[in-house]
Formats: sequence, structure tokens, C-alpha cells
Amino acid sequence: MPRSRSAATARALDRRSLLAAAGAVSLSAGIGLTLRAGAGGTASAADSARGGAGAVSRRAPAAPPAPCTGGTTLAAAAAPRPGTGYRRLGDGPAWPRVVRSELAAPGARRAGRRTALAAFVQFTDLHLVDVQHPLRYEYLRAETGSAWRPQEALSVAGAVSLVERVNALRGAPVTGSPLHFVMTTGDNTDNNSRTELDWFLKVMSGGRVTPNSGHPTRYEGVQNSGLKLYWQPDTDLRDADKMLGFPRLDGFLDAAIRELRSPGLDLPWYSTVGNHDALPGGCYAPGDSFFAEFAVGGRKLMSLDASVGAALWKNVRKGGDPGGEAWREVLRSQARRMRAVTPDEGRAPFTPAEYLRAHLDPAHTGPGPVGHGYSQANVEEGTRYYAFRVADDVLGVSLDTTDPGGHYEGSLGTAQLKWLERTLAAADRDKDHVVVFSHHTSRTMRNLREDPHRPGERRHGGDEVLALLSGHRSVLAWVNGHSHKNEITPHAASGDRSFWEVSTASHVDFPQLARVIEIVDNHDGTLSLFTTLIESAAPYRTDFADLSRTGLAALYRELAFNAPGARTTLTGDPGDRNTELVLEKG
Repeated sequence: MPRSRSAATARALDRRSLLAAAGAVSLSAGIGLTLRAGAGGTASAADSARGGAGAVSRRAPAAPPAPCTGGTTLAAAAAPRPGTGYRRLGDGPAWPRVVRSELAAPGARRAGRRTALAAFVQFTDLHLVDVQHPLRYEYLRAETGSAWRPQEALSVAGAVSLVERVNALRGAPVTGSPLHFVMTTGDNTDNNSRTELDWFLKVMSGGRVTPNSGHPTRYEGVQNSGLKLYWQPDTDLRDADKMLGFPRLDGFLDAAIRELRSPGLDLPWYSTVGNHDALPGGCYAPGDSFFAEFAVGGRKLMSLDASVGAALWKNVRKGGDPGGEAWREVLRSQARRMRAVTPDEGRAPFTPAEYLRAHLDPAHTGPGPVGHGYSQANVEEGTRYYAFRVADDVLGVSLDTTDPGGHYEGSLGTAQLKWLERTLAAADRDKDHVVVFSHHTSRTMRNLREDPHRPGERRHGGDEVLALLSGHRSVLAWVNGHSHKNEITPHAASGDRSFWEVSTASHVDFPQLARVIEIVDNHDGTLSLFTTLIESAAPYRTDFADLSRTGLAALYRELAFNAPGARTTLTGDPGDRNTELVLEKG
């Protein structure tokens, strides 16, 4: 059996001594240690000590003696109240825990034997949106629900409420163990915009955020355009959404761009990059000067002929326009139809190096660690992947699955794949358990376009990544997002090399969730991963007269539920929500 012990225990062990020498802190305080590639290409604690990446944390509360289900969907979940048209939300029934035994049989006595190894929270697809950004393609709403959502002006208020929910959790739902960290698995921003990146970092680490760009006091976007294609909340216009029952809310847009304060997480947090963080529009290759100038300029396209929009999006879905040539021509051809907006240099796209430096900025360290997983070595090497110590026997690995060649699906380059193989081999030797984090799922890594900055390097898809992970006994789980849907997939392999793939719904589309994951040793030759979904701290019931930060966060959820064209399957089946995932790791 691998060495196993409670994550809340502070016994002096050889591995703990090594971590302490490298600047780590007792796991009872919920600390991780970022690791980077050493001279041999594998992550080491000594490398981390040289890089100065040790975490700094506020002290976590002592673990309570009982499971902590309050504030989770084990207690209640948002659900629509009776009615037609626009549906109001209220308290719905709890979601039960489902035991998944596809990979191992659960032992009858495991509950009385289990000890906690680690507990953490996954955020994914926050999509903090600058809704006034000139490069947004809201005019494609008829083609894809992700082009524009009636709730997205409230994305910052919703994310702050999610931070408040995590801060209020008293411990892990099953074991009562302290939560060790939060990991975001990408699409933290929406438009690859410096403004959005600043909002994200302040939401996570704490600070004042004004979710506005362009004019300092006035909203300039599609929701006061007078176009019936979009919900016009402050007017009596019978737009397409009001025809479905959406309300008139006087003062909504002023409230949406009003400054608010995030308390920041009380836990260390780590970051993983997604396609919306790396690519303009989440799908076009970065570095194009036309798009960079358009992003900061004073013109915005808000409507487009339906046939032109349909052809444009069909081409994107087929992967036919990774560089955005067709999109560029559409924008040029529609210049006379564009509306004037206030230019803003803050809307400029951020480069990979700027993304890393922003994470390393001491102003955004918050509870730590410095860089939130990224180190100066990442800046120097031009990489956005790393490993970090979760607990004595648990290693976290964060991958960069974005493809700089363009398109919203992902892949890995050969250099990163080889690094991952070396890291897993070292974990096998050390008898570590490994949790792999990425943005893309195994099924959405089919984009094998060459990275323009690494000519000649092969790209590797989800099937190859699955084959690699299945070759290592250390791998417990692959945790990801991107699909905006709850889905848990077993990946069976011989020789105790099976693992679970855990995909979690976004926080922009309903049901707007995050996930707590606990790793426990059952002391019978199996481990269990407990997954528990949580919602933001906002109340389920909304008050249309309440435009406070809390009221806006509640509206964010309810508007998302009612969004026309929204997929209704994102909640997943019961076995994709609150689960116990049993693994044989003898």
C-alpha cells in the first residue's frame, strides 16, 4: 500500500521534513508547494525552494468532528418554482450521493476505516466577462448560446458570491478535513482581455473590482442598444427575451457596472489556463494586430445578417478559420453598421508572458502561493504547466491544453507530454498519488494544429493523454472543465492503473457550480474520491428590487436558468454530481 495518513495530521515524516526544508508549511494549514522542472526535467522540492514558490496562507480552521454538508448540494439545490415562461427559482431537493463502483468494489467496512489524504475545491469556467468588449460576437446569438447570455453582465458578482461560499465552508463534506486549496481549471476570463484578467485576480485574492470598461460611468453595449435581439432590462422595449417573460429592471445596467469588493479566498489557490484565457474569442490564434487594435478601439458590431453569421459560425465549428481571417473580413465589411463606444487600452489582449507575470504580481498573491502555481521559470521557458505538492502523498499536476494555433478544442505539445511522462514516472517511484488538472476534457482534445511558436513540434490529443495516464499507477483522477457539464467517466486499466475523469459544470451557465473533491484511503486496498457540488452563497429566491451585490448574484443564477437556448443537460446525471468514486490502488 502507498503511505497513507490523515491530511490534518502534522506528524514529523521524512517527506514532511523535505517539504519543510524547501519552505513548505504544515498541511494542517492547507498549504501546497509549487514544483517546477529541475535539471532532469522532473519537478522537485529543491527546485521550488530555489524558485521561491512556497505558499503563504491564512490559517485554516480546525477540522470539525463531523462531516460538513451545510452549504453544499447535499443539503439543497436551486430548482425552478411552478410556473410557465420566465421561471423563478427557489429551494429544491438535495442531490444524493451516488457510489460509483465501475473501477473497484466498495468494501462494506470502509466508512469506519477511512482517513483523509487531501481535500480541495475546483472552480472552472468562471468566464468573467467584459460585456462591452468590441471583439465580443454577441450577434452570433442565434448560432450559439455562448455568444451572448442575458446573465453575463453579472459574472463578477456571481464569482464573488462563489468565493464567499467557499470561505463559509467549515470543512470537507465527508471527512470534515480542512480544505487545502482551490484550483481553477481555466476559462477564468472570456475575451483574453487585460481588464478581465485583473478582475479575475482580484476576485480570487481580494480587492475592489469595477466590472466596467470604456466610458467610466456609462454602460455601452448590446443591452442598451435598442436591438430586440438582446434583453433590454432598463426599457419597455418588447425585445425577444421580454417576449419570453424576462422582466424590466430599472437600474440594472448601472448596478451591473458598479464597483464591488471581493473578500478573496481564505485558501491558497492555483490557476490553470483555458482557451478563453489564451485566444481572442476563445477560438482564434493570438497575436493578430488587427484584432489587438480593434479590441481597444471605439467601434463595436452589435448586429449581423443572419446568413452571414450562420456561415461564420459553421466555419468556426468545423475548425476552418483558426487564424480568424473570415472573422476579420466580416468586421471590415460591417464597418458602417458599427456603433461608437469609448476606446479603452485596458481591453487589449494579454500575452502568455503577461498572464504569468500578472499571477506572479505580489498585489495578487492573496493567501498564496506566490504565482498561484506559476513560477519565474514558467516566464523564462514560455510554459504554463507545473506540478505542486498537495499533501504528503498527493501531487497535483496542472496542464496547458490550449492550442496557440487556434480553435476552441485543445491538445498538448510533445515537450509538455514528455514532461508529464517524467513527472508521473517520478510519482510512481515515490509512491505518490497524482491528480491531473486541465481545462479541456479527453473528448475535446482533438485539435492538433501546430503551435506557431514551436514549429515542427507534434501535438497530441486526448486519446494519447489517456493512454499516458493509464500507464501510471500513481494517477487517481483527471479533473477538468470546458464542456460546462457535469460528467464523471471511469477509465479502466490493468494493474491498479485505472483512474476517474471528473468534468465539472461552469459558473457562467446554469446550474453554476463548483466541486469539492476529497481523497481518502479506505485501508482495504482501495481509495475513494468524494465529489460534492456547491453553489454560490447567493439566495435561491430573487427580488427584482434588490440590486445589491447579493441580489445581483442571485439574479445571475436565475437569469442563467432562463437563458433562451441554454442547454438543459449541464447538471448531468446523479452519478455525475455528488459521488463516491472507488479505486483499487493496492
